Amino acid sequence: MIKKIWNGRFKNVSNSKVEKFSSSLDIDKSLYSFDIRGSIAHVEMLSKQKIISISDKQKITKALNQAKKEIEKGTFNFATELEDIHMNIEHAITKKIGNFGKKIHTARSRNDQVVTDVKLYIKEIAGNLRKNLVALQKNIIKNSEKNLELIIPFYTHLQSAQPILLSHYLLAFFEMFLRDINRIDGAMYRLDENPLGSCAGAGTSFNIDRFSTTKKLNFRIPTRNSLDSVSDRDFIVDSIYCCSMIMMHLSRFCEDLIIWNSSEFGFIKIADGYTTGSSIMPQKKNPDILELIRGKCGTVYGNLINILTNLKGLPLSYNRDLQEDKFPLFSSLKIANECVDIFKDLLDSIKFDNVSIQRSLNLGFLTATDLGDYLTRKGLAFRDAHHITGKIIAYCEKNNRNLDEIKIEEFKKFSKLINKDVYKFISIDSSVSSRNSYGGTSRTNVKKMITEYKKILSKL
Repeated sequence: MIKKIWNGRFKNVSNSKVEKFSSSLDIDKSLYSFDIRGSIAHVEMLSKQKIISISDKQKITKALNQAKKEIEKGTFNFATELEDIHMNIEHAITKKIGNFGKKIHTARSRNDQVVTDVKLYIKEIAGNLRKNLVALQKNIIKNSEKNLELIIPFYTHLQSAQPILLSHYLLAFFEMFLRDINRIDGAMYRLDENPLGSCAGAGTSFNIDRFSTTKKLNFRIPTRNSLDSVSDRDFIVDSIYCCSMIMMHLSRFCEDLIIWNSSEFGFIKIADGYTTGSSIMPQKKNPDILELIRGKCGTVYGNLINILTNLKGLPLSYNRDLQEDKFPLFSSLKIANECVDIFKDLLDSIKFDNVSIQRSLNLGFLTATDLGDYLTRKGLAFRDAHHITGKIIAYCEKNNRNLDEIKIEEFKKFSKLINKDVYKFISIDSSVSSRNSYGGTSRTNVKKMITEYKKILSKL
């Protein structure tokens, strides 16, 4: 029977159901490499500070590296009764080198150990997420350049609004994902403080060097308050919040593409490799990947509420409730990474249907605002121009005609200010070209923005 590390206080063994219930091993196994890395840095510091001997350090370090190889080969013997990955690794090295192995836990607690491990884990996995976002942004830029001539309607309230470049639409999501990258950077900056050496929450009486482990583990600085260090999970909330925002942006993008993929819109065609069929309807080609990404957004939102609820009533400092912080974190980072990665490829597979898009440009009086602006340039107040334009649109609807089908004589019945030059203003292409304000949809402006975005990408 394996003895508990804390069995000196207890006369009887733990109930078997309690052991299974309280074990986190199934979840925190994935922390093994970070736990070993943190332990090596810790024993090297202990040796440097003459708290343990150089010989002990060498034996422990060798045993830790052996344990890492065994885990990666699948030959490591995990024991549920040892509760977590930390104690499994410590038990394994003690079996290898005897009581020397027990010295690994000098001047630290599982409280500071686990926070260190999780922070190291997030730094690596969130770093991968950031790389995936940059790759997605590169695809957005590529598709924006490829479709610079394509005009689409944009919508407010799901009603046709005005014509814009498809590139302008795509670059709106570039901005969203850029904010996501900035959020990750901010979260990683706040996270980048080393808690190792805080012990259970009061620090230690041993002459440790926390700046040494901070440097070895590539943290920015050591944490400043030992009590906060072991109870802080803000960095986990930050990480899941970053994932939630990424998933929300992906979900909005997916929603548009799902609508555009419908028979009624027909704006896009998704490659077969990113769609699925129906078990009963042979004609179906479903955008299941987009729908799954949209659905997984809810899982990540749930994870955010999970961790916030876990933390809201916890007294300082460490409480076992915090063992439940890993599942929502691991789940969120995994989902966000997978969704960004597959969406990047799916976006590249999409073909835009010019015929269906052109048909939609003839619906909804997309250049009505341009007509109002035209009248304003002729001297009317915009509110009056808006009113006149509204009457013209009502006339078009009654007579089942588009704006460019109205003759000049008919226009003049609504305002004597309207002349033949009006047709230039109310053409789709002129409407887009006229939107030259900074951040607008004109080709000139969008080309400038693509150049600017490329510069931003080169620095990410």
